[in-house]
Amino acid sequence: MAAKVKSRQDHSLRLGVNIDHVATIRNARGGEHPDPVRAARIAAAAGADGITAHLREDRRHISDRDIRALSRDIELPLNLEMAATEEMLEIALAHRPHAACIVPEKRRELTTEGGLDVIRGRKKLAPFVAKLGAAGIRVSLFIDPDLEQIDAAADLGVPVIELHTGKYCDSEGVARAAELERIRRGATLAAKLGLECHAGHGLAFDTVGAVAAIPEIIELNIGHFLVGEAIFIGFDAAIRRMREAMDEARAIQAGMGKPS
Repeated sequence: MAAKVKSRQDHSLRLGVNIDHVATIRNARGGEHPDPVRAARIAAAAGADGITAHLREDRRHISDRDIRALSRDIELPLNLEMAATEEMLEIALAHRPHAACIVPEKRRELTTEGGLDVIRGRKKLAPFVAKLGAAGIRVSLFIDPDLEQIDAAADLGVPVIELHTGKYCDSEGVARAAELERIRRGATLAAKLGLECHAGHGLAFDTVGAVAAIPEIIELNIGHFLVGEAIFIGFDAAIRRMREAMDEARAIQAGMGKPS
C-alpha cells in the first residue's frame, strides 16, 4: 500500500496521537475492546494530524493485527515506531507506513527510557535507514536533545529526528528549564542541518506549551497522557484540549496572541 499523505494543512504544528495504551487496556483483559482503530478515528475527528503506534518485540500493547488494520482502515498518516531489528524491518516494508521512527527498545523497560545512541549505533542503523527510505517510508530517529547525536543523525541521512522530552517532563524548577533549553538548542541545530524536528514522550497539558512554542519543532507525538486523561474527560476531549494548548502556545510564540 502506498504511504498516505498528510490530510490536514490547518496547523503549523502537527499532533501525532500515539494509541499504544488503548491496546494496553484491551490486552489487560483480552478480547476486542477498546479498539485501537476506533481510537485512531476519534483522534482524527478531534484534530490529530497522524497516528503513532509502537510494535514492540514482546507485543505488550500494539499487535501485528493492529498494524494491519491501521494500515488498511485509517485515513491519517501512520507513524510506525520500531526497533532496529530484521523482524520489524520486514513488517515495515510489508505495510509501507507513511513514516517509521526507529526507537531504542529494552525488553524489561516499562516505556522508552531514552534516545538512540546514533554515534555508536551508526553501523547498525545505516542499512535500516537506507532500506526504509528506499521503500518510500519517511525515516526518523528518536534521540535525546544532544547536539552530537543530532549531528550523527544528519550524517546518517535521515530526513527527520524526534527529540526525547521525557527528562524535561520529569524534571522541575531549574532542572526543567535546563532540559527545555537543551530541546531548544537541539531543535535549532536540527533546522540548521535541514532536519525536520519532532518531539515527544511524557508531554501533558502542563508541559506541552513550552515545547510547542519552539518554532523549529514541526510535530509533537503524545499518547500515554491522552489515554489516561480519557478516563476522566474522554478521548475526544483530551485530544481537543491538547490541540488547543499546542495552538495557543504556537500563536503566542508567533506574536499573534491566543487563537480565536
